[in-house]
Amino acid sequence: MQGSTLYIGNLSDSLRKEELVELFSAYGSVIDVKIIGYNAFGFVEMSNQTEAENAKNSLNGYAIDGNQLKVDEARPKNYRRSGYSRR
Repeated sequence: MQGSTLYIGNLSDSLRKEELVELFSAYGSVIDVKIIGYNAFGFVEMSNQTEAENAKNSLNGYAIDGNQLKVDEARPKNYRRSGYSRR
């Protein structure tokens, strides 16, 4: 793992940001939590890579509010250009 930000998928509609902070705080310092859309997915930023990796290994598949969380390392968006460059 290279970063300290985690992708969190399969969030329930009723899950709140505070609940994610509490859950991930058991594995270290939570810097930021963002929930995107209608709780479809989110991101948790931990204070360092080791804490993020421990949280990922422990919480991937963890059941909360009837859903099993999908926890993985967040990856930057890849913008692919097809066919030509605009330069």
